[in-house]
Amino acid sequence: MERRPLLGDEAIALGAIHAGLSGAFSYPGTPATEIFEFVEREWKDGPPASEGGIHHRWSANEKVAYEEALGMSYIGRRALVSFKHVGLNVASDAFMNSAVTGVDGGLVVVSADDPGMHSSQNEQDSRVYANFALIPCLEPCNGQEAYDMTVEAFELSEKLKLPIMMRMVTRLAHSRSGVTVGERRPANPLEIAKDPSHWTLLPALARRLYKALTEKQAELLAWSEGCRFNSLQLNPKGGRVGVIASGVAVNYLLENYGPGDEVPSYLKIGAYPIPVALIEKLLDAVDEVIVLEDGYPFIESALSGLLGKPRGKLVRGRLDGTAPRTGELDPDNVRAALGLPPRASQRAPELALPPRPPKLCDGCPHIDTFTAIKEILDENPTARVFGDIGCYTLSFQAPFRANHSTVDMGASISMASGAAAGGMHPVLAAIGDSTFVHSGMTPLIGAAKHNVNMTVFILDNGTTGMTGGQDSMANDSKLVEVVKGLGVDPAHIHTLVPHRKNHQANVELIKREVAYKGLSVIIPVRECIQTAKKKKQ
Repeated sequence: MERRPLLGDEAIALGAIHAGLSGAFSYPGTPATEIFEFVEREWKDGPPASEGGIHHRWSANEKVAYEEALGMSYIGRRALVSFKHVGLNVASDAFMNSAVTGVDGGLVVVSADDPGMHSSQNEQDSRVYANFALIPCLEPCNGQEAYDMTVEAFELSEKLKLPIMMRMVTRLAHSRSGVTVGERRPANPLEIAKDPSHWTLLPALARRLYKALTEKQAELLAWSEGCRFNSLQLNPKGGRVGVIASGVAVNYLLENYGPGDEVPSYLKIGAYPIPVALIEKLLDAVDEVIVLEDGYPFIESALSGLLGKPRGKLVRGRLDGTAPRTGELDPDNVRAALGLPPRASQRAPELALPPRPPKLCDGCPHIDTFTAIKEILDENPTARVFGDIGCYTLSFQAPFRANHSTVDMGASISMASGAAAGGMHPVLAAIGDSTFVHSGMTPLIGAAKHNVNMTVFILDNGTTGMTGGQDSMANDSKLVEVVKGLGVDPAHIHTLVPHRKNHQANVELIKREVAYKGLSVIIPVRECIQTAKKKKQ
């Protein structure tokens, strides 16, 4: 046995490798990116999946990643698919249906949630998706559990013939701890699915498969109630208040009690479905329950139901304000929820420093692009730029004020198209090269077919810059060919170099295309300053 210092994300990745992984699939998104990157590093010079090794290539988007992983499961091999919580939205069609088809080779899906929205549009809780799909979910509280759960998840997936979800949160994904690890077991042999009927969701077959999935729920509940990752600790002295804590909240609970302190009865939940029998045992021992969970009040809502008092016992947590309704839990707000006095603390001295909002990197090509766009906006006060997910979202800030919406991946082109259809002009859309391939191509096909009156900027900096500089699928001339292939008039496809020396010529080109009553695509091409620095080094 070896002990390694690993991020929570890395512990999951290594657990998958040691479980006999044959394929890792992902689209980058914080806080999940490091899972795939760890597999990529560890297996850089290893043999391919066809020779018992691990396939590892970034996918075009999360839905593609999930379906690629599902294809690997189809041939009996073990697959890991990972993304951030909003990436699960993109993959949800394949995800939900995979619970009905079931799996052959073990399939583990890691969804990394972002309570507090450190780098995300929302705080959605992936446990809701697992419950929605009727599949098991594992939620580690530390790096060791992240590793152990992943190893066991592949075994469980093949035993139950279901995909298994691993739910991470930012604080655990990006914290490092010592993890005791084992050795890699051999990869599964190639074994193509013998019964295609459980992979083919024709209505008659799907009805039978869905019925089988619902009938399996009693087995999943029994597994959860006996799972070692769910444990009930009853205070032998009794006590009026008990605690239910899940995932990282277990740590915040226990950090508030030192040696010799009396810890209240508590139930640690790390595996779902929610272990009903263990909760009933806790309720028998206490008068009220405080629920601590990082994310939605998922357990609390299930426990409270419509009436709010199971067996006449009071349930407190995020819903009634005992714990904060939004954001992350931490040892201090958990301490307040437990009714413990605040710890002595010392406030940092207040320094008269000006605020420093995030900004684009010095030398970033997007600076020159948005400097040119700003001139168009200054001349057309009613013009709007529909933005997208990427570094360029920072153009919302001064001095540009050139991003007027950011909703989800690919929404820039779709929303701009809708606004143009409603009669707005000028309408501009800005999307990065990686996001364009992810989910911008589909709306551009429709815009090209109907020659929608708008100007689309595909900002080609040659990388997925916001998540660390992963390769993009299409750049430079290849990107131009993709745009042509989607049906855009070649006369209104332009590339330009966003640089101060080209500013005036770029502005004149943009003005001409904005004035054109139809679809224009402008592709500013210049490498990300950060990847350029790395290459130079």
